[in-house]
Amino acid sequence: MRSRQIGALLLSAAALAGSLAACGNSGPTSAIEKAKNDKKLTIGVKYDQPGLGLKKPDGTVEGFDVDVAKYLAGELGVPESGITWKEARSANRETFLQQGQVDMIVATYSITEARKPKVTFGGPFYIAHQDTLVRSDDTSITSLDSLKGKRICQVTGSNSWKNIAEGTNKENKKVEVQLVPAGAYEECVTKLKGNAIDAVTTDDMILAGFAKREGSSLKVTGAPFTDEKYGVGLKKGDKETCEAVNKAITKMYQDGTIQKLFEKHFSGTGLQFTATGAPPAEGCS
Repeated sequence: MRSRQIGALLLSAAALAGSLAACGNSGPTSAIEKAKNDKKLTIGVKYDQPGLGLKKPDGTVEGFDVDVAKYLAGELGVPESGITWKEARSANRETFLQQGQVDMIVATYSITEARKPKVTFGGPFYIAHQDTLVRSDDTSITSLDSLKGKRICQVTGSNSWKNIAEGTNKENKKVEVQLVPAGAYEECVTKLKGNAIDAVTTDDMILAGFAKREGSSLKVTGAPFTDEKYGVGLKKGDKETCEAVNKAITKMYQDGTIQKLFEKHFSGTGLQFTATGAPPAEGCS
């Protein structure tokens, strides 16, 4: 009798464990599944980059990346009202995806070989180029070579400084510079205006947004030296969402939306939209 009671208890425990396991696996396995089922997505964007991702005093966010994210979410079946925005700084993007704090990231997120083992990238949806922002009265910095010995901003989590100091640029040149740490590019611009550094060097779209905001005090040198493939960051292995995002990016170019968004945010900055079609997808690995 006692053995029968023990057996029944063990069977009950096994059934309970199975039930809990089923509950644990009932959640969406991909961002697109969540989009279809819940009509909601949490998307990481920058909060401190004019023209790309900027949080306004009323709590809303705006910018090129933000509008691209809205378009992609819409193609996945999520209305703007279903998007929860979360600030994604350069230093925490991989962590946010790995921990499930966001479903995707559209935040000047360059696709690199070093990031691919940690992130599945949709896109790229745009090709930017690294350039340099300086004070308007500075005539000493006009090229990659002329950065030698200069104080440049080193943003945590960004690869931009490596393209100069470690030579990962189109010219394969290592340029000896003085690195000045910063937490974000907004801090870099403050340091530049305060003469604590000589230059901010990163993607031309980021720099153009700051230059437009600051008016005549800062300028972009117009001497690019890298190609930066802006991708949509997804949790590693989420190939289903990646493939859907790539289809949406192709459509965004075909229907002219991408050019309209570019002109909306960068008209008057000197940047020109020259793409004739969607950039080749990197592949959903």
